[in-house]
Amino acid sequence: MKYIYQLFIILVVTFVGELLHYFIPIPVPASIYGLIIMLILLCTKVVKLEHVERTSDFLIEIMPLMFIPGGVGLVTAWGDLKDMMLPVVVITIISTIVVMAVTGKATELVMKTGKKKEGKKDE
Repeated sequence: MKYIYQLFIILVVTFVGELLHYFIPIPVPASIYGLIIMLILLCTKVVKLEHVERTSDFLIEIMPLMFIPGGVGLVTAWGDLKDMMLPVVVITIISTIVVMAVTGKATELVMKTGKKKEGKKDE
């Protein structure tokens, strides 16, 4: 019964995310709305972690299974996709490098800012 209750909470938050996506004319996926709502509910302790933790852990464990249909779809559509493969691979590699560089620089900036604040507190 506990798992059904936990799943119900997750599904309600997901449904509210879908409603927000439907009514708010911003191109944000419904899943993002749902994640933000769940984050707010957890941070404000409206929903306690214990209320969703076990079912969430289970859903994370089976997540790889959810990618199988998409992978099969790619395999069946390979004939249509093979002409686009080189540009997609190049764009993926370049964007990955850019994201890694920006993330590294942002992390360095945050670390420098944190060290400066710690130095001011010590003085």
